[in-house]
Amino acid sequence: MKYEITSYNTKRMLAESLKKLLCRRPLSKVTVSEIVADCKVNRKTFYYHFEDLYSLLKWMLEQEAIEVVRNMDLIIDYEEAILFVLDYIEENYKMLSNICGSVGRDELKRFFYADFIGICRTLIYRIEEFEHLSVNEEFKEFLSKFYTEGITGILLDFIQHREELDRQKVVDYISLLIHTSIKSVLQTAAEGRSPDL
Repeated sequence: MKYEITSYNTKRMLAESLKKLLCRRPLSKVTVSEIVADCKVNRKTFYYHFEDLYSLLKWMLEQEAIEVVRNMDLIIDYEEAILFVLDYIEENYKMLSNICGSVGRDELKRFFYADFIGICRTLIYRIEEFEHLSVNEEFKEFLSKFYTEGITGILLDFIQHREELDRQKVVDYISLLIHTSIKSVLQTAAEGRSPDL
């Protein structure tokens, strides 16, 4: 147990150093030497925990996602969840922008996707239950993925074109779509008006 805590703390320290460096420059300009010097550990320690900078980045993003989800577990209102993530983007804009520039949209998409797939599933199941509907599980999963893809795409656009997008409009538009369309789609599916639903 003590070893696990020490190992986690070492990983966390390396991740914090990477995060700090990513606020200043892209991943391609960050070196393992800088990270180990900042953390006052040797290269062997770094490579004991991580294969390379990309595996550290992946671990860091997974940990950030866990923190975001942990904070969102208390949030029932999806508008608040969207605002929470937009706040996270604002607070970590420079880092996220540099990550997006270095590893591309796909890596960041996985980060946001992990957060929103659970929220979308929960919302779809709650609406189904509240409306006393019965919808095919496969279709509900498809619907969860569909909305998650849309939301994560918009969030990535928000990172890449923050100046061009109005934060409140992003929240309002996503909320309008979620509020009006999920219920309607579930009702249509439950009534069997679509093939194989």
